[in-house]
Amino acid sequence: MTLDLLLALSAFALVTVITPGPNNLMLLASGANFGLRRSVPHMMGIGLGFPLMVLLVGLGVMQVFERWPAVRTVLLAVSAVYMLWLAWKIAHAAPPEESRAEGGRPLGFLQAAAFQWVNPKAWTMALGAITLYAASRDLPSVLWVAGVYVVMSVISTTFWTVLGREARRVLDRPRRLRVFNWTMAVLLVASLLPALVG
Repeated sequence: MTLDLLLALSAFALVTVITPGPNNLMLLASGANFGLRRSVPHMMGIGLGFPLMVLLVGLGVMQVFERWPAVRTVLLAVSAVYMLWLAWKIAHAAPPEESRAEGGRPLGFLQAAAFQWVNPKAWTMALGAITLYAASRDLPSVLWVAGVYVVMSVISTTFWTVLGREARRVLDRPRRLRVFNWTMAVLLVASLLPALVG
């Protein structure tokens, strides 16, 4: 991969992972409700789970949709149900002190990694990255794309989780935190709409 292509891929990857979407909204809420340290498994699940998805898409998973279009419809239905459940959990999250006492916790590594497979934005990003930067789908090109996403995901997951943690200063009252959580839940559901109507 040439330096020019690597720089273009890096810019593309950073823009796609750092813009608001389901992962980032959930990290923002996790940072606000659980802090940075407790959100690290969630961050790592996204940071490694999405590049793994990119790798597998580049190695042929996207052909499943070409051969069996009904799989896309099933995936969208599962995505919608799962995102609605996550939105409900975010909307009803207890304040951090109560959450710890009640055993509340952020998404774990495996949950966050598995979430990539029902995240419509993740599918769009993975398909776009492979189409643009690894069109030949040879292993070295696909590995470069996945590797760049690992690096950019570290930047993005850290940024959104720290932003959420810092928002806790403003969300120091239960009513403010409730409004924030409900807003994040609504935005999470809204982030699903383009995939459902597209």
